Amino acid sequence: MHDSPARPMVAEAIGTFTLCFIGILAITVGRLTDAPAGTVSLASIALAHGLAIAVMVAALGAVSGGHFNPAVTFGFVVTGRMTPLRGLLYWVAQLVGAFVAGAILVGIFGAKTVADGTPALTEGLPMGPAILLEAVVTFFLVLVVFGTAVDERAPKSVYPFAIGLTVALDIMAVGPLTGGAMNPARAFGPALASGAWANQLVYWIGPLLGGAAAALLQHYFLLVRAPSVATAEHGGPAPEEQRRAH
Repeated sequence: MHDSPARPMVAEAIGTFTLCFIGILAITVGRLTDAPAGTVSLASIALAHGLAIAVMVAALGAVSGGHFNPAVTFGFVVTGRMTPLRGLLYWVAQLVGAFVAGAILVGIFGAKTVADGTPALTEGLPMGPAILLEAVVTFFLVLVVFGTAVDERAPKSVYPFAIGLTVALDIMAVGPLTGGAMNPARAFGPALASGAWANQLVYWIGPLLGGAAAALLQHYFLLVRAPSVATAEHGGPAPEEQRRAH
């Protein structure tokens, strides 16, 4: 994109707001409403997060690319698909959107509700394994983002739901262990709003490492090399001789 970053930033803020707003309520709604046991389950929480991402990617992907996650944006920066400055602007928008979602819910239901909906480690899980788990599930997520939304060979009709379903399956796998954030903004925004700051480094180090690894693997090995710099944004790096020519 070469136009003003205002529209993509608004889109990124809205998408990340939606993820956090829906995610926090999906986790805490049972306690807020005294719902019968079993109404809220790991599957319902995972699907709420996954559907929130899927519909927002479908609605706003054409505006900003539908990152809604600093780890995804970091993958685009480390592979040269996005400048560091633009990546930083995306990060700001994502973190602001996540914080606003948390702040609104704090205003309605109180800080404890938002703290309960903030990703947290299960008791006894050390930081090292938690970082590794978050790195692996974020690797899956960014691999799917690049494989479906970036690779021109993939059918474009499926990528919003491929990405959303990856979020859901990752939460089903590690949600009870780490919260299944895969996303620094999903942890940071609610933490800033509620004061639940425990183990924040896990949700930055793990997702950024896993996201970067998946992006680099796709960019340099799995994606087809683009014929020119002009088309390198989708499909892989341009050949070096053409890169120099531009």
